[in-house]
Amino acid sequence: MKNADNDTCLIVEGGGFKTGFTSGILDALMVSQFRPFNQYIGISGGAVALSYFLSKQYRFCLNAILLLAQDKNFTNYKRTLGEQGFMDIDFIAAVAEKEVRFDLNKALTESNQYPVNFIATNRKTGSPGYIVPTANTWIDALIASCALPFVTKGKHQLAGEEYFDGGWSDPLPVKWAYKQGAKKILVLRTWPAGIRSAQSWTDYFGSIYYSSEPQLKTVFEKCHQNYNEGVAFIENPPDDVTIEQIAPVKLLKSGTYSYSKKSIMGDYRYGLDCGVRYVEKVRQDRT
Repeated sequence: MKNADNDTCLIVEGGGFKTGFTSGILDALMVSQFRPFNQYIGISGGAVALSYFLSKQYRFCLNAILLLAQDKNFTNYKRTLGEQGFMDIDFIAAVAEKEVRFDLNKALTESNQYPVNFIATNRKTGSPGYIVPTANTWIDALIASCALPFVTKGKHQLAGEEYFDGGWSDPLPVKWAYKQGAKKILVLRTWPAGIRSAQSWTDYFGSIYYSSEPQLKTVFEKCHQNYNEGVAFIENPPDDVTIEQIAPVKLLKSGTYSYSKKSIMGDYRYGLDCGVRYVEKVRQDRT
């Protein structure tokens, strides 16, 4: 059931292994045949979850997360200062192509009808890139959006440009969606709704590490400010746009980098429940 409203956008926030929660929400929307969207935006791990949602592959995102969590080669502290990083982000491609196969053709069917953008940070300019994934670039666009500085290899090349995780330049792209014409926005969060961000250790370290590259220094200095501006926009949007969010009421059991099979499954079930409750509420309001 397509039933798309005009100018209705779905934004899926990143969150590393907290994406288990997001995948639960999206699975709930999937089985409820609730898809009133005609614009899609994914950031980092949210772009991965969104991809499996667009391809209509129930539980595939959860299975991919669990596979990565249990694969001893995905995370390795000995690689922390190496070229590949603590997390081998290229495993996303291997999983999507072989282990938990991503149905690209089905996702393209959706993206050919409605705009899809993955957000990645342009390493040269420090500005957000709103990448349109295609048949030839979809997996590369995902990796570019997920490449975490200091945790993974830190950058990924796409169309002659180097990118890293989009959460550093536009972690909650509600303003950008609004500028694209969105009048109804649903944001899937991995942080509690009202929480504000302070500068993290990676942001602080990044601002020092890249002190000789002003555009990157600024990215790490202002990342938490960008996030807080997004939260403020959600809470006080312009009069001509409606913004809703599905967010955990408290911190999830998994973290961006910390996880266990039990924590991922707990977050996933919580996301399922939140998704079902949201769909029920929307449908009741419409009757």
